Amino acid sequence: MNVAAIAETRTATKAAPFVSVRDIHAYYGQSYIVQGVSFEIEEGEIVALLGRNGAGKTSTLRTIARAVDPELKSGEIWLGGQPIHKCRDYQAATAGIQIVQEDRRIIPGLTVEENLQLAQISKPRGWPIERIYDHFPRLAERRHQEGVTLSGGEQQMLAVARALAREVKLLLLDEPYEGLAPVIVREIEGIVRQIKELGITTIIVEQNAIAALELADRALILDMGQIVFDGTAAAVLENEELRNEYLAI
Repeated sequence: MNVAAIAETRTATKAAPFVSVRDIHAYYGQSYIVQGVSFEIEEGEIVALLGRNGAGKTSTLRTIARAVDPELKSGEIWLGGQPIHKCRDYQAATAGIQIVQEDRRIIPGLTVEENLQLAQISKPRGWPIERIYDHFPRLAERRHQEGVTLSGGEQQMLAVARALAREVKLLLLDEPYEGLAPVIVREIEGIVRQIKELGITTIIVEQNAIAALELADRALILDMGQIVFDGTAAAVLENEELRNEYLAI
């Protein structure tokens, strides 16, 4: 077998990445927000998606989750070999992409348990509710309390728990520490560490970049809708010049 044939065989047999985002372009109306973003993630990795305000972080998450806005105009999104770029939001969720949005989306009028039950109304289901309570004992204590009356930290726990109540292959966390007191941030960090130990592939967007980097395996830095860094989280923590230029820390 010649060298070219050997190379071709190796390429063909190389395992595809678990998550592959290929040159995606997305718009809010005429506003060009996500400008050719590409990256790959291996199964079980936690990736911090970082950048200054307005860099396109949340828009990138929403595009991956196939939200209505921003509109994906071109590019591809693959999860476990399945094309997600052809999906609508509910189809992406069924495929295993669960997003925990910054505003948490707790449903008024429903208790903690009812919010979790609603997440499991259709298949595929994720963790049983009792398993969720094992990992989130505070939610177990408040299972009969209306979800929107919980504290900010407890609502964040409920939002994460609700994502886990669905089958989750890729978890997208948008600003999980936003607006929380330091003591509650530490609790949420503990939850994300549990997620990491469970091997759930996760992308975390967070303005508290240091906290996100300390949890993550890898970091992606966005600037003006484009990836400007793709490497280890440790490399960002060690590179003050990079942090000053793109993260202002």
